[in-house]
Amino acid sequence: MDEFTITEKKQDGLVIIYLNGFLDAHTSNILEKKFEELLSLKSFKIVVNFSGLTYISSAGLGVFMAYIETMRSNAGDIKLCNMSDKIFNIFDMLGFPVLFNITKEENEAINKFTETV
Repeated sequence: MDEFTITEKKQDGLVIIYLNGFLDAHTSNILEKKFEELLSLKSFKIVVNFSGLTYISSAGLGVFMAYIETMRSNAGDIKLCNMSDKIFNIFDMLGFPVLFNITKEENEAINKFTETV
């Protein structure tokens, strides 16, 4: 089983976090702590890059559901990008593309924050 790690960078008022390894019931608390840290810093505009993620469980999916409304109620959002087909299929099967903006590339996700509706 792969270790789970998160790295981040700040860019243009956004925080981009990079997920690596296995996101499951044993590691989802790491992602929860990251979102709590971002909330405490008033960082509400988040891009999550999945390029290094090899597995996600329902516990991992639940973390995104737990924080999306909080980010949006603070004029932010969580945009998802760079998912492997395997990871995207899990999100798609559960209807997440209706709830989350999922893009193929990181730059697309970043640009979604500057688009007007």
